[in-house]
Amino acid sequence: MAIAGFPAKYGLLLGLYVAWLCYASTAGEATCKLKATFNLSGYKKVEKKKVIIGGMFSVHNRLTSTGNSTSSVPVSSGCEGFNFRTFRWTQTMLFAINEINNSTKLLPNTDLGYVIYDSCFTISKAVEGTLTYLTGQDYAVPNYRCGNGAPLAALVGAGGCDLSIATARILGLYYFPQVSYSSSCSVLESRFQYPTFLRTIPSDEHQSVAMAQLVLRFGWTWVGTIAADDDYGKYGIKRFKEIVEEAGVCISFAETLPKLTSPETIQRIVRAVTESTAKIVVVFSSDVDLSPLVEELLRNNVTNRTWIASESWVTSSLIARRPNIMSVLGGTLGFAIQRAEIPGLQKHLLGIDPYQDALTEEFWETAFNCTLSYSRALRNARAAREAGNATASKVSTRAAIEGLCNGQESLQKLNSTYSDVSQLRLTYNVYKAVYAVAYALHNLEHCVPGKGPFEGDTCANISNFEPWQLMYYLKNLRFNVPHTGEEIFFNDGEVMGYYEILNWQRASDGGVTYTSIGFYNSTAPAGKRLFIDNSSIIWHNDMVQAPRSVCSERCQPGTRMGIRQGEPVCCFDCIPCADGEISNTTDARGCIQCEADYWSNANRDACVPKTIEFLDFGEALGITLIVIAVFGALLTLVVVVVFMMYLNTPLVQVNDPLLSFTLLLGLVVTFLCSIVFLGKPQPWSCMTSQVALAVGFAIVLSSLMGKAALLMLRARAIKATKAAAKAAKAAAAASEQSPDTTVIAPAAPPKNDIDPIKPVHQRVMMALCTLIQAVACTVWLILLPPHPVKNTAAQNIKIILECDPGNIIFICCVFGYDVLLALLAFVFAFVARKLEDHFSEGKCVTFGMLVFFIVWISFVPAYLSTRGKFMVAVQIFAILASSFGLLMCVFLPKCYVLLVKPERNTEEMMIPRAKSRDSKATGTSASLSTATEANGTTISTVSLND
Repeated sequence: MAIAGFPAKYGLLLGLYVAWLCYASTAGEATCKLKATFNLSGYKKVEKKKVIIGGMFSVHNRLTSTGNSTSSVPVSSGCEGFNFRTFRWTQTMLFAINEINNSTKLLPNTDLGYVIYDSCFTISKAVEGTLTYLTGQDYAVPNYRCGNGAPLAALVGAGGCDLSIATARILGLYYFPQVSYSSSCSVLESRFQYPTFLRTIPSDEHQSVAMAQLVLRFGWTWVGTIAADDDYGKYGIKRFKEIVEEAGVCISFAETLPKLTSPETIQRIVRAVTESTAKIVVVFSSDVDLSPLVEELLRNNVTNRTWIASESWVTSSLIARRPNIMSVLGGTLGFAIQRAEIPGLQKHLLGIDPYQDALTEEFWETAFNCTLSYSRALRNARAAREAGNATASKVSTRAAIEGLCNGQESLQKLNSTYSDVSQLRLTYNVYKAVYAVAYALHNLEHCVPGKGPFEGDTCANISNFEPWQLMYYLKNLRFNVPHTGEEIFFNDGEVMGYYEILNWQRASDGGVTYTSIGFYNSTAPAGKRLFIDNSSIIWHNDMVQAPRSVCSERCQPGTRMGIRQGEPVCCFDCIPCADGEISNTTDARGCIQCEADYWSNANRDACVPKTIEFLDFGEALGITLIVIAVFGALLTLVVVVVFMMYLNTPLVQVNDPLLSFTLLLGLVVTFLCSIVFLGKPQPWSCMTSQVALAVGFAIVLSSLMGKAALLMLRARAIKATKAAAKAAKAAAAASEQSPDTTVIAPAAPPKNDIDPIKPVHQRVMMALCTLIQAVACTVWLILLPPHPVKNTAAQNIKIILECDPGNIIFICCVFGYDVLLALLAFVFAFVARKLEDHFSEGKCVTFGMLVFFIVWISFVPAYLSTRGKFMVAVQIFAILASSFGLLMCVFLPKCYVLLVKPERNTEEMMIPRAKSRDSKATGTSASLSTATEANGTTISTVSLND
């Protein structure tokens, strides 16, 4: 039956659609299930509340140990190790919320609720609490907000740095505000990773800097470090070490406190403290992590150490209330955050109801070592009786009544950490964090419509706002804390770094008195941030003088600190400064290099002028070299005179006498240029010595090359002629056997036909080679000429005046060209070495070039192995030796013939001839006149004077 106005077919479709929705819903319920239920304890009050503030505190110190069995359903771990100090923080948050709800000025129309969880000082519980808080139920449904209750404002917490990092990563996904009261590690400064994290405690960046400045203030250069194994300890001590090590402080030992109790690790840390010579120990840790170490220190009676405390434990009653604690930690210096008085807080702390909730009940039972449950008391008594402590039912009942709390016990008489309000520091941070959220909510609620900060100048609704809207008001918040008047504002989520410096001094009852001795203010000008009143400090063992903590004693002027191999830089030996270095201060980390023209004195504490060194004309070595050079030049002139006297003789005329004179001229130049190397280097002397040497050797070597070229060509021509003679002889022998052969005896060639090149060719070759060198030297002098320099690197105590070549490429090219000429002359002479006459000029030139090469090859290692003026002496010696070698090898045989054996100075003796290998050859003239003509071919032989 169709509904009126609605066709039947559409009704059928609607029915099918509804059926599908029901099936899909049933199927979804069948496939979705809750994976775990968290075991969380804390406080919760959300009924009829307009806005909910979250809180997270480490009321317990650790998780209870559970089995690792996988045969049963896993259960969320419980917590143990009740912490009175953090329970006071929890109560402070409740006190602040109640105070705000009762205020007529702050949020007068809004009632705040709260959800507070115990993180148990572990990351897993902190994450559980965060997920449960965001869900809005007693169980966590990630990424969902279940229910339509009051909006969540912000999370105050979550305790330590590790816990806050874990929660901040989750809250940052939803841009949900988090205000921390104790998470001070510097890694949380990153707004990229933690965009909604704010805190009322200064960043540890300030505390690490303050600790470092304290260590440097007292001149301690040898310290030990102990850090908790979490982000708070690791980042804090890391930054401290960076600063002090950059300033020259050394770390004697660096230990890490375990998060889980490990007696072996604690004992190892105690051994490190006792075995080290460092008297200062910097500790970056929470009181919970430090407590096992303090127990072991007391057990081993570790004294004579000064401890530098971070803010997390410097005022902790967990540490300071231990018996005989001053014997170990007396004289401790520590940094504490700002302290305040909170009126009414102590009354609230002492007036809690033990039956209010499970957490308060546990606190009461722990504080008074009793139980509020009668049945539990009976069970405890029965267990004691079974253990032998009671023998009758009546005794068991009496024991049960004695172990039962009545809820009327006095917290004031207990004198515990919980009720101690003398050092409200982190407690005050909790108070400020709650009020920061409240004032942000107040500004959000009193936004004027049309003037709001959001899109379209709109405002947020206090009853239904988004977390990011509250985040805007928190970032731009500025308010004065009630009762104290302190102005609070967040600079990119951070507050200013202000610390009070406390000194642990002995009280009249033997306990600890926290005495303020100074402060650190990060906003003060540099150099005035740290203030310490030294006169008010009482050090360990009631000493009034600051302890010394150094690995090595101070070094006096003239010495420097030398690091010991394998040890920190502060463990050093006092090493005298090296030659040329001084130190005129105590504890010099390095010696000062004297200026280029100065050198260190005998005590190494002052610089004195260096001595200047060069090879002078007047010293013995200089005079000796001058005499040798002048003697070589005079000897060369004597040879010139001899050659002039016998100019027209065959021996002088045999190989272009002009080349001989140019060769002698070049030798005179090389002899005399060596003198220019002596004396104090001047610009003109540097240029003259190098250029004259290069051009002089170019003249000598090009002249020798011209002579050797002629000798080589003569040798090749004679070799060819001798080959033709042998062929003619063979043809003659063949003609005797064959009468049909006709022998033709050609005439001997004239003498000049044997010289392939003329003297003019040799002279042009010599002039051209010398001109190339002259042009290269001219370019060298114009572009980058040699110049005098002061060489202070060769010898430490002297300044060596020497000539710098100007450019290494130019000097290599110029003298490389001379080497090329020498090689060509040697090759030409070596090819002509078998050319025989009574003079053997080819052998003389070859031997002279060998001497030349030997001298200069030996010169290179000798020159490189010497320093100072002796380098110049070696260079002059090489010039003189090579010049004498060429003079003796090339001209001594000629002078011997000219002056001693004039009978050999004939034209016949000068005729070149090939060296005969025939043992019957007598060197007389022989004529071969044979001509053989075979098969129409004529073969000629020449008549040759052997």
